[in-house]
Amino acid sequence: MAEHNHDHNHSEVGRTHDVSKLSGRKIFWVTVLNATITIAEIIGGILSGSLALLSDAVHNLSDTVAIALSYVANRIAQKPKDAKRTFGYKRVEILTAFINASVLLALSIILIVEAIKRWQSPESIDGTLMIIVASIGLVANFVSVFLLEKDSHENLNIKSSYLHLISDTVSSIGVLVGGIAIQLWGIVWIDPLITVLISVYIIRETWHVIKKTVEILMQSSAPLDYDEIKTDVEKIDKVKNIHHVHSWMSNEKTIYFEAHIDMEDLRLSEVETVYDKIEHLLIEHHGISHITLQAEVDKCCDKRLFKV
Repeated sequence: MAEHNHDHNHSEVGRTHDVSKLSGRKIFWVTVLNATITIAEIIGGILSGSLALLSDAVHNLSDTVAIALSYVANRIAQKPKDAKRTFGYKRVEILTAFINASVLLALSIILIVEAIKRWQSPESIDGTLMIIVASIGLVANFVSVFLLEKDSHENLNIKSSYLHLISDTVSSIGVLVGGIAIQLWGIVWIDPLITVLISVYIIRETWHVIKKTVEILMQSSAPLDYDEIKTDVEKIDKVKNIHHVHSWMSNEKTIYFEAHIDMEDLRLSEVETVYDKIEHLLIEHHGISHITLQAEVDKCCDKRLFKV
């Protein structure tokens, strides 16, 4: 019996886009921008007596902390593997993404409750100051969203931060529209209405992030076509069967795969040739990053793909 392990990073075979260093720099500046918005809204809320601005400041403060955590997680994830973390530190990004998304989900529910309260008991607001502060926040949030938009498609941790910023941007629009409506027409109910619409949208988006991060943290099987893998591998010469398959993900890109390969009675040098063919297949056609194969000759009685 022989065991064979090959680690293949997707970026090495041209299958993914490594955004770690670029995202780290962007997250740092986004954190600075968001902290600036928070300070501006706290000052504006106190001076104008606007509960809406103060609430949005609290929202932005929580986002500033969340984005800062994303930055730290991004840096930790780049640490090399060591004796304590033989799989590396990539999963810290998934854990942070889960925390960020969960906090945002809770905040969105709180915002809906507060919006209903404000609808029932409208608060008077200094419309002019509200418009000025909301405009500053809107510009800063637009810049932040622009900085992270591309990377949000490549990284769950970045996506959770991006969703925080989307909620802040739309929230700033809501405050701005509310300020204009109050200043021009005295319409105060529009602010809670926009808040509810924003929160429902964010809840839907964050739920997808939470679901995916939980699947990864629980080491759920990677989203692969296992029947196709079985068919493809067993077409390879000298391979009789593939069984006892296990797969998992350390983050949303890195797929680990291990399996027993039942082969004909071969010399070790011939086994290596078969291994190379299987690994090439799994990397190039199924996007698998890390592969561990165990050769056998009629050893296991149970030849099912997944061992019960």
